[in-house]
Amino acid sequence: MLDGEQIDWSQSPLVEVNPRVQSGAPVLRGTRMPVNAIVDNFDHGVSETEISEQFQVPLDRIQAILAYAKSHRMLDHNALSWKTANF
Repeated sequence: MLDGEQIDWSQSPLVEVNPRVQSGAPVLRGTRMPVNAIVDNFDHGVSETEISEQFQVPLDRIQAILAYAKSHRMLDHNALSWKTANF
């Protein structure tokens, strides 16, 4: 994800959060695959097809995660405030 952004994954049926899986990071339901890894790779120029192949996740799930992320990105005002503070 881009600096200062967050995604609220709580409404995505494809994502689950379990404190015993990946330290509670949001993952694809039924896997240990962090969804932020999908978004980060895409944000850094990796294609949907490459992500699907690299992580062995069906392309339609990659596309659904990216569509959800696009529509649920939020600015983290605390992170932005800290980065833009004049010291």
